[in-house]
Amino acid sequence: MNNYIIRQIKDSEYKILDNFLYEAIFIPEGVQKPPFSIIEKPELQVYIENFGKKDDYCLVAETENKIIGAVWVRIMDDYGHIDNNIPSLAISLYKDFRGRKIGTALLESMLSLLKSESYEKVSLSVQKENYAYRMYLKAGFEVVDENDEEYIMVCNLQKK
Repeated sequence: MNNYIIRQIKDSEYKILDNFLYEAIFIPEGVQKPPFSIIEKPELQVYIENFGKKDDYCLVAETENKIIGAVWVRIMDDYGHIDNNIPSLAISLYKDFRGRKIGTALLESMLSLLKSESYEKVSLSVQKENYAYRMYLKAGFEVVDENDEEYIMVCNLQKK
């Protein structure tokens, strides 16, 4: 699928991050999806609340005037937090658009943007069962910590 574009999100589109935050929640096979209201929890709101401040960047994938995916970063105390100089990354696509390399294109575009903005590193957390883990490894992320359920990964942008 090559009929999509990647562009910066518009201020008027920030509300769509609610949907992509929900889509970013990894649901293991056979587990029921939580209600949409789960994104209202403080530990999830940290990803999107008052988005658009310094160190907030978001790129979206769009096809036929519809946003189908988003990758965003901000410096926040989230699951993938390393320190207050390293932004944490979140990425998701609507289910129908997964597995088509759109996520990889979004991720690579964000890594390039962050490097151009002089960030040295970017971090994330990913569930160990999540197939996106392999995408992050291919993009240059390395596991720096882990717990029972997830890996904390960092990409050194100076190496890219």
